[in-house]
Amino acid sequence: MTASIAFVIGTSASAEFTKVDSEAQFVSLISGKELRRPFVKLEVSPEGEISGIGAAWAVSGNWTWREGYFCRDLFWGGDALGYNCQEVQAKDNRIKFTSDKGAGDSAEFRLK
Repeated sequence: MTASIAFVIGTSASAEFTKVDSEAQFVSLISGKELRRPFVKLEVSPEGEISGIGAAWAVSGNWTWREGYFCRDLFWGGDALGYNCQEVQAKDNRIKFTSDKGAGDSAEFRLK
């Protein structure tokens, strides 16, 4: 689960993922939604908080939007996962986060 805490969203079933460029666009995607993938349920608040469960352990943290990236400081089961800025992409009811400003591992979530 370590690198798999990331984020993405889209517009149509046949469309490719598109990069989320602004904080306003990101907030409109996540507001009132839960980010889900197997064994993971997260809430990312417009106010900059992250909370939820990942593989039965608590997930908590904070996020900011910096220079076109979702930057988060995250804790999982009490362990610090560290600070990382991630590229966000979206498609339909899905959001994808790619660590290291788009150069690292990705995690895709359903928005419910």
